[in-house]
Amino acid sequence: MIETFSPQVLHPDRLELGEGIRWTDDGIILVDILAGRLLYAPEEPGAPLRELAQLPFPLGAVAPVAGRPGTWIAAADTGICQLGSDGSTTWLARPEDDASLPMRMNDATADPSGRFWAGSMAYGADEGAGSLYRVDHDGTVSRVLDGVSVPNGPVFTADGTGMYLADSGRGIVRRYPVDPATGGLGDPETFVTVDEGSPDGMAVDREGAVWMAVWGTGTVRRHLPDGSLDRTVRLPARQPAGVCLREDVLYITSATVGLTDPGPDDGALFAVRVEVPGRPASAYRPEQAPKPEVA
Repeated sequence: MIETFSPQVLHPDRLELGEGIRWTDDGIILVDILAGRLLYAPEEPGAPLRELAQLPFPLGAVAPVAGRPGTWIAAADTGICQLGSDGSTTWLARPEDDASLPMRMNDATADPSGRFWAGSMAYGADEGAGSLYRVDHDGTVSRVLDGVSVPNGPVFTADGTGMYLADSGRGIVRRYPVDPATGGLGDPETFVTVDEGSPDGMAVDREGAVWMAVWGTGTVRRHLPDGSLDRTVRLPARQPAGVCLREDVLYITSATVGLTDPGPDDGALFAVRVEVPGRPASAYRPEQAPKPEVA
């Protein structure tokens, strides 16, 4: 196993819960979940993050919407919405509105087939309270998994036939077969079990290896497709939360939430050069406009 100790702090900002980082046509974007902020990371070292949107509720993650520049599909508050370039919010569904526990959406991404997948969790991270939802091309939102504690990811293989989903509350990452034609999930297998810390945001590189932020350990780890640990990046931040690859640069978000004595680099955005590049984030591809609820 190789260890890397030289990640660079990119910007002066320190985030409460920095996650959902993605490489898109617009550059590197990320969220500060609890603050409801969608952020752009400028390429200039030392420049502050630029706010693209500020929502009055938590924002878990976004994906670009194909053919609609400046529009994002988002896991936010208790459901799924589209964020317009004019700041408007168009809700597709709010499936966690009537839950027995206070709930919010968490991590989310689009798959290579153009569907959007988003996890939900209880504010108290109650065991088994969360779910995974899939948004199909027609805007239909379906619950495809339940009984998840804290879903992170999902991330997909390049051909869209495999999905990795972390249940951070239980310290496990599972791999699911996926039917790209329908979005149907097969029976999962255990990919990685984390004994110390919690598996959080993930990214898949061009060799099919999975980069995984491990919350509470100050590490990001690369696991080969068979699950074996290949290398570890060590950070001067205790709570790495999200990762993405822009070509051969690994970007890592971190968080200050829950820390009584955050250090100078807790909550920072980091970058480190790696050997195997990644791919841009997939876009959500709608086939037809859904019948929206506009707020």
